[in-house]
Amino acid sequence: MKTVLCYGDSNTYGYNPSNGFRYPENVRWTGRLQSALGDDYKIIEEGCNGRTTIFDDPLEGWKNGLGYLRPCLNSHKPVDIVIMMLGSNDLKETFRASAQQIANGAATLVHVIQDFTAEKQGFVPHIILVSPPEIGEDICNSSFYGSFRENAITRSREFSKWYRMAAEEYDCIFFDAAAHIKPSKEDSLHLSPEGHAVLAQELAKVVCGIP
Repeated sequence: MKTVLCYGDSNTYGYNPSNGFRYPENVRWTGRLQSALGDDYKIIEEGCNGRTTIFDDPLEGWKNGLGYLRPCLNSHKPVDIVIMMLGSNDLKETFRASAQQIANGAATLVHVIQDFTAEKQGFVPHIILVSPPEIGEDICNSSFYGSFRENAITRSREFSKWYRMAAEEYDCIFFDAAAHIKPSKEDSLHLSPEGHAVLAQELAKVVCGIP
């Protein structure tokens, strides 16, 4: 059995933009991925609302993705595959980060995964570096407007370029989520059930292609 660690933010957690609660397991892309892959794989859900790559939230510093990464890897080892989808929250106004800086933050996490697992479990897992979906054009009408502004749309459209470069540099599998899914119309940030279904379907193809 292969262990697949899904490390991400609210779209990995399964935040429901319609009511602010959590989608059921059979709706979340992680749960759907488990169903698609079957008993030969074990999906570990590690999604946290508001998680960043390497930035400290001024109000909730524990949402920095770097701080929890090593304990997470150690708890679930041996890990065969890591699917990492982070960066959307880095677009918040408070961080003032460019798409390149955000991709660099994701690359820092990839480097940590590689170094830490080489030491602690004796081998490096395959890493699927996911470039997050774009911010929706109606963000100005979202309940999250203020934390995110219109400039987040433009920067999110640059993710694919910089994440691809990071994946190539660190020998990861690159996956462009924006090529397959868009955020919901409810808040321009979080995925609809249909988005979760498509993401699971496409990631299952990638995972099945790993020897």
